[in-house]
This record gives sequence, structure tokens and C-alpha cells, in this order.
Amino acid sequence: MRKIVVSMWITLDGFVAGPADEMDWLLVDDHLQKYERDLVDNAGALMLGRITHADFAGHWPLVARDPDQPDDVRGYAQRLDALEKIVVSASGDTATWGDSRRLSHLDPDGIAELKRGSGGDIVVYGSLTLIRSLARLRLIDEIHLLVHPLFLRQGKALFDGGQPPARLELVSAEPFASGVVLMKYHPA
Repeated sequence: MRKIVVSMWITLDGFVAGPADEMDWLLVDDHLQKYERDLVDNAGALMLGRITHADFAGHWPLVARDPDQPDDVRGYAQRLDALEKIVVSASGDTATWGDSRRLSHLDPDGIAELKRGSGGDIVVYGSLTLIRSLARLRLIDEIHLLVHPLFLRQGKALFDGGQPPARLELVSAEPFASGVVLMKYHPA
């Protein structure tokens, strides 16, 4: 059975972006790029919120076709472009991107059906509203946090208040040369 795997870059103080969505704090090295490539190479689908889907649709297909991009970046982009995309959008106002389909809402039975499908895991990037909804419904099977060694001090938190605590179990922790630590968890 496929798993829902959330992969997020995060600071030590729990932010995933600056107040205006800044991501200039990211520490990208070869190890992190290899993790990202392995993740999508073994994935069967991407699940994205409407805004992240639109951002990806406007960027990655262009990178996939750009001969001036480094081979590893272009290969990653080509893999994203080839994956099935599941965009969660109540409005239906979604970007055009090959092999995309829309879910109007998150339904535990519908997600269970997706997980029974063939292929690799379903990877969730970005999409804070989607991730928070998946967490509230207890539909996340694994969380990969790429913890960056800095305090952003303000910005967009991965999770907001209003929900009861949720205990996780550490699956693995792997430090990268950049100081980033990849920590993989699953629900307790």
C-alpha cells in the first residue's frame, strides 16, 4: 500500500518560509539534492495544494525542457513533470499541468482508495493548508523534516494551533554536510 509522505524544509524554530514566503535561508547541497531526487524517483504521485501546484506547474516543466540546466536539476524536473499530480482544490481554479487531477476536498475514504492504488508513495510538498488538513484527519503516514540550522524568528509555521498534540516516532535521522538534518517520523 502506498504511503502519504510529507517532505518539508524547516528551521529549528518551526518555520517553513519567511513572512512573505521567503525561502532564501535554504542550505542546498549535493546530499540534500540526492535525497530529493531519490524521494521523487521512488514516488508514484505528488499531492499538492492549489497554490503550490500552480507554482510547480509554472516552473518545473520549463526546467525539464531547458538544456541549459544542469543534468541533475533537469532530471529532477523531468521526474516531477512525469509524475501523476493530485491537486486538492475546492475552487477548481487549478493550473494546467500534464497528468494532473483534482480532488475537491479531502475525504478519508478517498485517500484510502488513492493509497491502495499502484505505484510508489504519494509525496506532499509545500501546501501548508493541505498538510494541516491531512494531519488533522490523521492521514499522513510519514513526515520527512529537513531541519535547517537556523532560527528564522518569524514566518510561516508548519503547524498552527488549535489541534491536540500528536506524538511521532523517529524512523531515522541523517545529518548532511551543510548542517541540515533529515529526520523521518511516522505517527506513534
